[in-house]
Amino acid sequence: EKTNNISDENSAINDPEETSYASFGDNISADGYISMNEMRNQFNDLALGDTLDVKFKSKTIKVCQKKGCWVTVDLGENQESFMRFKDYKFVVPKNAEDREIIAEGKAFLEEIPVDELKHYAKDAGKPQEEIDEISEPKRTLRFEAAGVLIAEQ
Repeated sequence: EKTNNISDENSAINDPEETSYASFGDNISADGYISMNEMRNQFNDLALGDTLDVKFKSKTIKVCQKKGCWVTVDLGENQESFMRFKDYKFVVPKNAEDREIIAEGKAFLEEIPVDELKHYAKDAGKPQEEIDEISEPKRTLRFEAAGVLIAEQ
């Protein structure tokens, strides 16, 4: 059981429903979301070019270590979604890895060109030899968030 380091008068009551969130982008509520498993199933039903307006709850895996301008989120079963923020209007803290996240926005499939894949690998701090091995575009599950809530630790 993880302990929450939330410093308020309710911290003695370790109720998971009392998660405290930091808000980024549009103000969104911490309810009315679907699970990461439901999100994965929705993604699997999309065709290239489809978009889906949705709110889902997941966990962050990686955060852009340059500016916090993207995150990858867990969809379960070894799948993840690459999330950017609408119109680059906001960023998230670079230390927001492995945190609960609720995101609202648009889900879609995208084919990422090789040069963009190399750019993201570089941002993620991958070794040059791994970057050099990227040779074909990747079809990926993308999400453009208008607003996100990230659990405070």
